[in-house]
Order: sequence, then structure tokens, then C-alpha cells
Amino acid sequence: MAKAAKKAAPDKANAADEAGNGAENVQGGPPSMKILGQYIKDLSFENPNAPQSLAGQEGQPEINISVNVNAKPMSETDFEVELHLNAKAQGKSSVVFAAELLYAGIFRLENIPQEALHPIVLVECPRMLFPFARQIIADVSRNGGFPPLMLDPIDFAAMYQQRAAAAGNQTKN
Repeated sequence: MAKAAKKAAPDKANAADEAGNGAENVQGGPPSMKILGQYIKDLSFENPNAPQSLAGQEGQPEINISVNVNAKPMSETDFEVELHLNAKAQGKSSVVFAAELLYAGIFRLENIPQEALHPIVLVECPRMLFPFARQIIADVSRNGGFPPLMLDPIDFAAMYQQRAAAAGNQTKN
């Protein structure tokens, strides 16, 4: 009987430790990021010279891509992050096609240190949205009668650093 009592005591201690750890995780817990939803806010594809633009082009068009990221808080833990992609294919004398996509996601960020929140929202969240936005641009250009436009990966960390440096220069002036 004494052996059974000794065995039961450590189990109760472990159960108390586990319950304590569970309570700590609820209050502080590890940092977490969840995607609550993602969606197209705006999508435009222009093929201004169709059907002539679908005939063989002389040479490759020059393709210009612009990317912008915006975010706004929805609550203490939830943020809407918008990824804005513009792609324009320019031929020798005219626009071959233009695509514009505003793709967004709602992210829940919990237990993130305040100093890390801004970079996570503007770097990690758009990084998670990008593959989906890239696929939409590829599909819409293909459905417009052109080869799929496969965007190169984007370095959102470098974009964030450039934006921060530009903001720092503006405050100095």
C-alpha cells in the first residue's frame, strides 16, 4: 500500500504541473499567427487591343511589376493585410495587357512582443498571401489569352527595410 501511495503522489504532481503549464499558455503562451480568411478585394484585367494583341507579338513585351503592402488593425489581435500587385505588359507602341490585384487576409496575432508586431504584419503576413496572389495573376493573364505571368518571389523583408529607411529619412528632414 505504501508503494501505491508513493506512485500516486508523483502522478498528482505531474498533473498539477501540466495544469499549471496549460494556464500559463492561455495567459502568456507561445506567439501564434493564424489566417482567419483571405480574399480578393479588387481584380482587374485589361486587354485593350484585343483581338489584335492576341496575334503574334514582335519580341517580348516589357513587363513592369509594382507591389505594395498595407495593413490596418481590426482589433487588438486581428489585422487586415492587403497585398496590392500591378502588372503591366508594354509592347513597342501600346499596352499589351494590364492586371491589378488587391488581395487581402485577416490574421490573428497572439502573444507577439510589441516590437515584433509591425515587422510580422508587414513581412510575414504578405509572405503568406503572396503564393495565392501569384496564382491569381498567372490565371488571369492566361485566361486573358497570354502565357501565364509567373511573378518572381518578393523579398518582403527588404521592402519593409526600405520603407522604414524612407520613413526615417522623412522624419529627419
